[in-house]
Order: sequence, then C-alpha cells, then structure tokens
Amino acid sequence: MNAGADGAGAWQSALVDDGKNTIASQLVERLREAIVSGQLEAGAKINLDRAREIFAVSLSPLREALARLIPDGLVIFEDNRGYRVAPVSVADLREITRLREEFETLALRQATSVAPPEWEGDVMRALHRLNTAERNPADPATLERWEALHREFHLTLLAGCQMPLLLGFCRTLLNLNDRYRRSFLVRTSGDRNVSMEHSEIAQGAVARDADFACERLREHIHRTGSNLAAHLSDRIAP
Repeated sequence: MNAGADGAGAWQSALVDDGKNTIASQLVERLREAIVSGQLEAGAKINLDRAREIFAVSLSPLREALARLIPDGLVIFEDNRGYRVAPVSVADLREITRLREEFETLALRQATSVAPPEWEGDVMRALHRLNTAERNPADPATLERWEALHREFHLTLLAGCQMPLLLGFCRTLLNLNDRYRRSFLVRTSGDRNVSMEHSEIAQGAVARDADFACERLREHIHRTGSNLAAHLSDRIAP
C-alpha cells in the first residue's frame, strides 16, 4: 500500500464504530480521501495486510470498502493481482471533463426549473463559504478545506434538480476530477479568478436564468479541465 511523502495523516488513524457509520463505511471515506488527495499513488498496488495494520480492521470490511470504490472509478481489481489504485491519464481527464460539462449542466438546468425557493439560499450560503475560504499553497490544510467547500458548492447547485441518479453520476465525476485538480493545487492557489466564476454561476442559478447559469458552468468546467490537462501533460500518461 504505497503512499506519498505525506502518507501519515488523519486518514490513517484508527477507525471507531460509532453506531452511526459502519467500519466499512468509514473506511470507504478514508480510502477515498487518500486516493483523491494523492496519498495513495495512482496505479499503486494496495497491500491488504499493510492496509489492515494501518486501519486496525479485519479483512472483511477492508474488502467491502475497496469493492465499494470500484464503481467510483478509484480502485480496480485484477485477477491474480488484487486491488490497485486506478491509474490516471490525460485522456481520462478529458473524458471526465466532457462528461461533467454534459451532466452538470443538465442537472443545473433542471434545478433552475424545479428546485424549491430554499435551494436559492443554500446555493448562496455555499458560495459565501467557498469564496471566503483561504487557499494558501504553503498550507495544505487550507487547500483541503477549500476543496471540501468547492465540492459542497457544486453539489448544492446540482441538488436542486431532484434527480438522484443524475446526482450520483455527478458526484462520481467530481470525485474523479478532484484527483487531478488536487495534484495541480499542491503548488498553486489557482490560475484565474475562480471566485468570480463561481459567483456568476450562482447568481444566474438563483435568478433562474438557466441559459446564463449553464453556459457559465460549462465554461468553468471546460477551462478547469483544459488547464489541468496542459499542466499535467508532461507528468502523467497521455
């Protein structure tokens, strides 16, 4: 179970059965964070014995957690080779970007049509939390918090569509996209005025201007994907 230089972290702390979330469910979140943040390297073999030691769990919940991450595209299972962190590539990033453009704009357009009035307040509160959060490349904790708030903002925008299957697809794509963005943000706080982009999307959404909001969202996703692909093209597989 290979980890990056900062492998020791909160995701490695012992799991506790708190009566609300099963050990496997907690383990899913720990492993997802380790993969998305890059602490578990893309393509690395997951050593089950090492993972059991780290999390102090039996093999059964560990296998369950890994199996639950396969449909999310974060873990793969190979006959005679076991579990492995899913690889990354520029082609994969471009496909994720294209799918996000289609699915998220579809969800947002639906949300502007059917979401209840309280959705508008939820969107603006999520925007405020995101735009007031610090994002300092020298402080990984601020990057991690910004990423969580960024994810919350996008999912809040889409939640108003009231289409659970579509939201599930969007959530999976965000997880996959975050693997690439977080590798980019390790060394930079951003490459443009994303606060303004988020604000324009939110304002269009709460005004129920579907065309404006969806076009701003599509542009936002496309620029992010293109910039990431350019930044990572000499560091990962084509």
